[in-house]
Amino acid sequence: MKELRVLQIGLGAIGLEIAKLASKKSGLKIVGASDLVKYVGDDVGVILGSRAMNVKVVSDYRKTLKESKPDLVLHATSSYLQDVYEQILNCVEEGANVISTCEELSYPFYKHPDLAKNLDHLAKKNRVRILGTEINPGFIMDTLVTLLTTVCQEVESVVVERVIDASHRRQAFQRKIGVALTEEEFTSKIMGKEISGHVGLEESIAMICDALGWRLQRIEVEQPKPILASKQVSSPYYTVAAGRVAGLQQTARGYVDGEARITLLFKAYIGAEEEYDHIYIKGTPEVNQMIKPAIQGDKATAAVVVNSIWPLLKTEPELKTMRDLQPLSYR
Repeated sequence: MKELRVLQIGLGAIGLEIAKLASKKSGLKIVGASDLVKYVGDDVGVILGSRAMNVKVVSDYRKTLKESKPDLVLHATSSYLQDVYEQILNCVEEGANVISTCEELSYPFYKHPDLAKNLDHLAKKNRVRILGTEINPGFIMDTLVTLLTTVCQEVESVVVERVIDASHRRQAFQRKIGVALTEEEFTSKIMGKEISGHVGLEESIAMICDALGWRLQRIEVEQPKPILASKQVSSPYYTVAAGRVAGLQQTARGYVDGEARITLLFKAYIGAEEEYDHIYIKGTPEVNQMIKPAIQGDKATAAVVVNSIWPLLKTEPELKTMRDLQPLSYR
């Protein structure tokens, strides 16, 4: 089997986790790495905790993209497609396949149909594949759901709830969900888009509807609501006094035939007494699946990205979703 030349773009906490896993897999060879801030000039092998690779981290991804000539780019820089569109475009034009953790790329056809159309056209033109995926969106709230519907003769509705103790997550994630803010500060920062809450609920709903053959009418996503600490709680990064924000909760609903047929509930906060991923499919037969504790997001994201490489490369060149890699579902 040909050894795949891999370029890692983005070396934040998630990018590092992906690169570490990729470096351990036979058949993959890291030939370049890029980050705007971290580790510029350092050897990739050293920062990954292994032997030196004689591959230096650079700040200009375009430079290493041209010089390293990768078969595959593993990309982890932003949640928003408009922010990473040019980066993805440059990779595709250099003939590289791309797997990205950009949440909006997991199913871009709903919110960004024009960008999705352009990426699909360029992927086909350059004979490469593009995939957006991670733990969520990409697996827990969509791919796993559609897989479980395989046992159903009929599906009436889907409810997925993910509850995680944010104290175990990276600092950037805790900051994103508003940890340690006052309720007023949380509301202000959400309105000002200084913190985002969870990104990807719309993409998961649209992907499920596509897989099940349901005609999606609309998606309603509630504004993130703060979860206030009832007592002092802490993480390695923050101490949260009672009454301050420990995290957030958010709900999204997908409407089909005038009814909310898909409901996704996301809760992430420090001090959660119980962590779980719960999937309830009302149908024939009923599916009621509980995963306890909830799947750890950072390590699982790296696993989903790296484990998607070989199935992705077996597909035809175009813009893909996880549905293209996982064909079984109720329909």
